[in-house]
Amino acid sequence: MTPLMTAVDAPPAAAGVVASSTTPELGGVGSGLVSVVSSLTDEELTARIGEMEAWIRRARMEQLRLIAEADRRRVYAARGARSTQVWLKSLLNIDGPDATVRVRLATATTADATNTVDSDESGSAGRVELPVVSEALAEGVIGVDHANVICRCLSRLPERARGRAGEVERLLVEHACRLCPRDLAKLADRIRYALDREGVVRDEEAQFEARELHYATARDGMLVIKARLDREAGAKFVAALQPLAAPRPEEDGVKDPRTVGQRNADGFTALLDLALESDGMPRTGGQRPHLTVTINYEDLAATLQNNEITALGGAGTLEATGQVLSPQTIRRIACDSDVLPMVLGGDSLPLDVGMSQRTAPPHLRAALLARDGTCAFPGCDHPPGTPQAHHVRHWIDGGPTRVDNMVMLCAHHHRTIHTQHWNITLDRGRPVFTPPSSVDPDQTPQPGGKAAPVLHKHALEQLIPTPRTPLEDTR
Repeated sequence: MTPLMTAVDAPPAAAGVVASSTTPELGGVGSGLVSVVSSLTDEELTARIGEMEAWIRRARMEQLRLIAEADRRRVYAARGARSTQVWLKSLLNIDGPDATVRVRLATATTADATNTVDSDESGSAGRVELPVVSEALAEGVIGVDHANVICRCLSRLPERARGRAGEVERLLVEHACRLCPRDLAKLADRIRYALDREGVVRDEEAQFEARELHYATARDGMLVIKARLDREAGAKFVAALQPLAAPRPEEDGVKDPRTVGQRNADGFTALLDLALESDGMPRTGGQRPHLTVTINYEDLAATLQNNEITALGGAGTLEATGQVLSPQTIRRIACDSDVLPMVLGGDSLPLDVGMSQRTAPPHLRAALLARDGTCAFPGCDHPPGTPQAHHVRHWIDGGPTRVDNMVMLCAHHHRTIHTQHWNITLDRGRPVFTPPSSVDPDQTPQPGGKAAPVLHKHALEQLIPTPRTPLEDTR
C-alpha cells in the first residue's frame, strides 16, 4: 500500500513563517493525491484520519514549545511588538484570542516557562504548570481545546485548593481522552464548584451584574437583538424556546426546510405570543401589552383578486417601532385581534373612537379548539401554545364571527394560508384545505382539523359487529 503520510525534513522557513522539523507529506499532489486517497479501504481511511489528527496534535505541542522559547527570549520586543500575543497574531495571521490561548498554553506546558499570562478572558492571572497536559499533547491523545479547558480550570482554583492541582490535572486529562472539549468543560465546572464554593457564587453574582440585552432596528427594518444572560436566565430562555423551536415533522419524507436560526426565530415569536396573551403581564395605562397597528380602513378592506390588491393600498404603521407594514400582513394580523375603529381628522388627530370588536371571543375560541385543536391545517402537530383564529371569509370583508366561518391555525400555517392563498371550506363542520396550483397542480382538497370522536366511533363500528338482541338469538 502506498504510504499516505511520511515524515520528511522541512524546507527552510520563509520570512514570517514558523516551521517545525517535520511535516506530513501526503503521497503526492493534485490528482495523484486523490487517486491515493480513493484507493484506501474504509478501514484504512478511518485509520489515516485518526493518525493525521494525532500528528496535528503532536505538531501543535511542538509549536507550543517554540512559542514558549520565543516568549522567554522576548522575541516580540525585537520585532517591535508589545507582547508575544500581539507578535504571534501578526506572525501567524490568527485572531487575538487564539494567539492569547496559544501563549497561555505554551507557558503552562513548558517546564522552564518564566512568564505568566491572563488565565482567562476575565483578566484573573496566575501561574499554571501542566506537565501531564504537556505529555498528553506530545503523545497526540488530547487536543489544544482540551488543554485550554484544563488550563482555565486550574488557573481559577482558590489558593487553598492549589495543593490538589496535580490531582485535578490528572483527572481532567484522563477524561479528556474520552470527552469532547465541551463535555470536559462541564466536568471542569463541576470540579471547581466542589473546590471553590465561595468563588463560584461570586462568579454567578458577577454574571448577573454583567447581564445585558440590547435591541435596535436595522436599516432594512428588521429588529436586531443582542443579549448576554446569566446562567439562571439563560436556562429559562432555553427551556421556554426549545419546545417552540423544534423541527416540524416530515411531510411526505421532506424534512422541515427551516434553518436552525429560522426555527429559533419562529420559536421566539411564539414565545412572545404566549407572553402577550398571558394575564400575568403588567398593564400600562390600564391595558395589557399589545401590538398596535394603524392603517386606513379602505386600505385594510381592499380585497385580493388574482393575488393582487384591487386598490392602490397604503401601508400601515407599527406604533411600537414607527415602521411601516403592508396591508396584506395587517389583514393576517387582524384575523384574531381587537379592531378599534377610530375616526381621524385631516390633521390626523382623533375625532371619534368606537368600541373594539373582538373577532374570536373566549367562548368561540373554546369551540374552535375543541373542533380543530391547536391548528386545523392538515398534518400539523404544533405544540400547545397560542393559536390564531382565522376567518374563512375575512371579517373585514363582512365574514361572520361564527364557528362555521373560522378555523384555528398556528402562526406558521396562518402565514402559509395568507401568503400562498390556500382555499378553506367547511364540509359538515370539518375544515377542508385546498392548496394553490403552485403547491399542488391538481389542487386536491385535504381534510384538516383533529379527528372527532364520532369519526373514531364510525371506524370502530367497521371492526366490531353490532351486538345481537335476545329476540334475534331465538330465531
